[in-house]
Amino acid sequence: MKALTPLQKRAYAASGYLVLPSFISFAWLDRLEVAMQRFIDQSRALTQSTPAILLGPGHRPDDPRLRRIPQTGALDPDFAEFGLNGPIVDVAEDLLGPNLRLHHSKLNFKWSGGGEEIKWHQDIQFWPHSNYSLLTIGVYLRDVDEAMGPMGIYSGSHQQGLSSLRDQQGNWTGALSNAELSNLDPSSIGLCNGPRGTITVHNCRAVHGSPTNRSPRMRPLLLHTYAAADAVPLTNLMDGIPFANRLVRGQERPPIYDPEPCPMPPDFRSTGYTSIFASQGKAKV
Repeated sequence: MKALTPLQKRAYAASGYLVLPSFISFAWLDRLEVAMQRFIDQSRALTQSTPAILLGPGHRPDDPRLRRIPQTGALDPDFAEFGLNGPIVDVAEDLLGPNLRLHHSKLNFKWSGGGEEIKWHQDIQFWPHSNYSLLTIGVYLRDVDEAMGPMGIYSGSHQQGLSSLRDQQGNWTGALSNAELSNLDPSSIGLCNGPRGTITVHNCRAVHGSPTNRSPRMRPLLLHTYAAADAVPLTNLMDGIPFANRLVRGQERPPIYDPEPCPMPPDFRSTGYTSIFASQGKAKV
C-alpha cells in the first residue's frame, strides 16, 4: 500500500467510494490553481466553446463561466505531470494494482450562483470497458461545502445493477430514471464535502450526482479516471485523443472480460458528445 490504509481499501470495496480530506499538498494545489487560472483567462477572449474550453451558460468576457476543460493533461504540462506522477496515482495503484492505465482527465466547473446540476448516473456506460475495475479520482481545488453542489454517492450502489441510462423509449438520457432511483435508499447517500486538496474516489458503477451550486463561490473539480491494465475500452471514444488510454504504471495485461455485460452508449463520435452537462441537458427523466 502506497497511499491508503488497509481500512480505507476495505471501506472503498464496501461503499464504492472514499473521501480523503486535505490529501493533496499545497505545493501541488498551487501549481494546479495557476494552470486552471490560465484557462479561465484564455476564456475571456471567447464567445463560444472550443475543443479545449467548454463554456457554461451566461459566459461573458468580463464574467467568465466555464463548464469543462477536457483532457487537461493534453493541454497543460502541470496537469499532465499531476495525472501521470502525482499522488493520486498511488491511490489508484493501491485500489487497482500495479498495472495501471489513465483513461482520461478533465476539469469540471460548477460556477457560482447557479452552476449546473449533474443528475444521478453511473460512469461506466459512458465509456464501457471489458471489466469494471475503473475508478475516478476527483480533486477539490477550492474548499467545498454543502451549498456548492458537492458530489453525493449512494453507498454500496456499485454492487447493484447497471442502468441503461435511457428512457422508456430507448433514448439516451445519461441519467437514471425516477423508477430506478426509487429502488435506492436515499439515507445511504454520502456527501463529498471537504477543504481544498480533498480527494474523492468513486467506482465506475457507483450511482452519483451533484446539485446546483447556489453559493457565490466557484467549484472546480479536477477528475482523472484510471483503469486496471486488463480493462480494455469497448468503444472508440478516446481513440486518437492525446493523454487518453495511456499506461502509467506497470505493464500491459491481457484483457479480462466481466461476465456481466455493460449497457452501451450512443456512438458519441457521430453524435458530437462534449460532456455530461450537454448530454443530461437534453434529458427528461
